[in-house]
Amino acid sequence: MTKAILARKVGMTQVYDENGRVIPVTVLEAGPCRVVQVKNDETDGYNSIQVGFADKKENRTNRPDKGHFGKSKLKPMRFLREFRVSDPATYKAGQELKADQFSAGDYVDVSAITRGKGFAGSIKKMGFSRGPTTHGSHYHRGPGSLGSVAPARVFKGRRLPGRMGGKRRTVQRLFVVDTDAAKNILLVKGSVPGPRGGLVEIKESVKGS
Repeated sequence: MTKAILARKVGMTQVYDENGRVIPVTVLEAGPCRVVQVKNDETDGYNSIQVGFADKKENRTNRPDKGHFGKSKLKPMRFLREFRVSDPATYKAGQELKADQFSAGDYVDVSAITRGKGFAGSIKKMGFSRGPTTHGSHYHRGPGSLGSVAPARVFKGRRLPGRMGGKRRTVQRLFVVDTDAAKNILLVKGSVPGPRGGLVEIKESVKGS
């Protein structure tokens, strides 16, 4: 992996291509980010960079974080994520990362935390079918049979009601429709996990172009 950046999801819109076709796109405010720390095989056992995004108030930063950002002579940042890189020597602490490292026609992998939807039943969560609604049926939206009586417990892995959403998800090989380097904007074809304003990790696609 050689390209990576943190972004904020702005929302969805649509653009037109040269043939007049409508393309649904997600608008991502990508950066500017700062390289906070560079890790390599000799000192840390693996190659990666720590990237910070979005300024954070000094009075809301604890002392360990202040010291960590102070080593690179950077102001505290709200988000801090790590990306594996093939050659850490090309990066240095304090380096700025912008959206211009991506261009129209690239393919990217996007990761984010999905919307949390709270406790949900099996019909909403897993798409189960419901029972009959007429003729005196007393079974409508229940989970159904839970299995044999003999073990007297529910086996692991059963698809039952529970918390829905709020999990990290990755969408691979999304097409970059357009970029605006001046405003640090990326237009990515299709939908991206998470709510508006949520943090998004953008990386060069592992499946290539």
